[in-house]
Amino acid sequence: MMKKIALIYMGGTFGCIGDPLSPMPAEQFIPKLQHVLPLHLEIECFTAPVIRDSSACIASDWLQLLEQIQQLQRQQQYHYFVIIHGTDTLSYASAVLARLTGHSAHIVLTGSQYPLFNVHSTDNREFSDAIDNLNFALDAVVQAPAGVYLAFHHQLLHASTALKVHTTALNAFAGTESTQALTVDLHPLIVHEQYIEKARHFNCLSLMLQPISPKLQYDNLKAITEHPPHALIIQGFGTGNFAVNSEIIALLQKLRQKDCAVIMTTQVPFGGIDQRYAVSQWMVDAKILISNCHSHADLYAKALKMYLQYDTVDQWQIHWHDESSN
Repeated sequence: MMKKIALIYMGGTFGCIGDPLSPMPAEQFIPKLQHVLPLHLEIECFTAPVIRDSSACIASDWLQLLEQIQQLQRQQQYHYFVIIHGTDTLSYASAVLARLTGHSAHIVLTGSQYPLFNVHSTDNREFSDAIDNLNFALDAVVQAPAGVYLAFHHQLLHASTALKVHTTALNAFAGTESTQALTVDLHPLIVHEQYIEKARHFNCLSLMLQPISPKLQYDNLKAITEHPPHALIIQGFGTGNFAVNSEIIALLQKLRQKDCAVIMTTQVPFGGIDQRYAVSQWMVDAKILISNCHSHADLYAKALKMYLQYDTVDQWQIHWHDESSN
């Protein structure tokens, strides 16, 4: 039996036209898209609840997308989904869907560095990776095991590991290939309106450490304590190293007292945190959360899920290792 695919359009360069580029309205884009879809697959096109430039996407947009996916699963028995999304936050969208759906569906996200259609939308663009990426994603979604993936330039990556590594090249993403084993969060989140509304207020700040004096590090952190976010992600050096003193540790503890989850990770793209070093003992003593995620986007997704499920940092601390990705 032919597997039916729900193709959901969420915007991005893929659907842009004109010079300079601007997004084509979905009601005009979808009918044109239907004319270029492969005939050997059963595909129905849908418009995402929110369509915008991906650099403007926030957590609630992806939760509304997930709610749409879950409704299509329940009400119309769709199990295969391809999402067209802008590349700026494609890794974040992929990681959020992976973290919140686990293996409950077959989902492949894709996008393009160039639009599908020419300037006047009268024909396919002469040079574009759009149709190639889309066809690859459509074929992949019915072949890959259940899970969430990112398809780009003939690479099918585990969604939680994807990282955009080039701003303009066709081979724009890196990550763990789908053929490699990967442990993922297997506890899907059923989306409802309260989660979507809460996600609109999710405040997550990432601080990439720079080689500056401890006094200046202290001053920067002190400014953050005035209006703390829900989660402060500190991107340390190397394996997550952070040169601290008693004053800085006291500030981090103050952030925690203000219900801000302080999470230590590394600014190095691959390799993750390494807890063999004794310098990390202060993190344990200060109850700093340690990243156990596959990528920075996956860490954002995990922080979002914790924020949605738990109301206090103490609860984050208790449940942080319930859904380890390592």
